[in-house]
Amino acid sequence: MTDRAASLITALNLIPHPEGGYYGELYRSNAVVHPVGGRGPRSALTTIYFLLTGDTVSRWHRVLSDEVWHFYEGAPLDLWLASPGVDAVEQRRLGPLDGARRPVWTVPGGWWQAARSTGAYTLVGCTVAPGFDFSDFVLAADQPSAARAFRARPALAQLL
Repeated sequence: MTDRAASLITALNLIPHPEGGYYGELYRSNAVVHPVGGRGPRSALTTIYFLLTGDTVSRWHRVLSDEVWHFYEGAPLDLWLASPGVDAVEQRRLGPLDGARRPVWTVPGGWWQAARSTGAYTLVGCTVAPGFDFSDFVLAADQPSAARAFRARPALAQLL
């Protein structure tokens, strides 16, 4: 781990995330919304810092709400998105604006996502609306049908 990544973990009070990497909640709205589907009340919006070091990945996971990724610093980030049935897979690169690289990307609620830093570390932010709740989060490795679909594609299986 680089000195800069270690100092960010300390300065931002980041802790290990179940999907990999490190996170710290930055904001949780006091406003409450009631999403369709019977999930129960949620904060209208949440935001976290999320840091991946060069030796960690954000493993395939799904969040039921829309998630907006914001690039802050470090190496560009490769972000993969897969439709709910893993029928379509897209790869995006977050980083300073340059060609196809963009500083912000949105993952629709219910889609699978995974990420990896292209260098020593990447610091991003993730904003979720309706707000993030761990009961809306699942790892693909814990879902047999999703795990099979990702294992069928060796390049994607590396992120399980």
